Amino acid sequence: MTLAGLTRKFVGMKLDKVDIELIRLLQKDSKKTTKQYADALHLSKTAVYERIKRLERNGVITQYTALVDKIKVGRDFMVLCQIRLVQHTKENVLKFEREVLQLDEVSECFHVGGDYDYILKIFVKDMKSYREFMVTKLTAIANIGNTQSSFVINEVKNSPSVHI
Repeated sequence: MTLAGLTRKFVGMKLDKVDIELIRLLQKDSKKTTKQYADALHLSKTAVYERIKRLERNGVITQYTALVDKIKVGRDFMVLCQIRLVQHTKENVLKFEREVLQLDEVSECFHVGGDYDYILKIFVKDMKSYREFMVTKLTAIANIGNTQSSFVINEVKNSPSVHI
């Protein structure tokens, strides 16, 4: 799909083709200067600055973050853990979600449909660390019926960007 004439309406905000291209540039590298984005978009620095501020104000851009090399920080053992709760009461679901938010090893948690209720993305040092995490932290959460762990052999694609 080309950007020619493209305008997309998102919740409460219309994004034109310049907004979309700016978002793509920011997702690729948010450390560039406003001037560098302005040059790439053939706009003034002020116009780009105002667009970025509007995208932030409207919640299109929610945060900026640094991506860390998992190998260099010793957290390159990735596990996808599926969780099935014993009972699906509102109280149990909310309690599980509150407790999983406290687990530093869990980088992502998804409430899903299907055979399992949740999928967790977990980063630890190694298998021994994962076992320790499972025994002392994860299985300490009440109402977990069972778990199934998949160990990532190779990350084929990992992008924090959202295609728009």
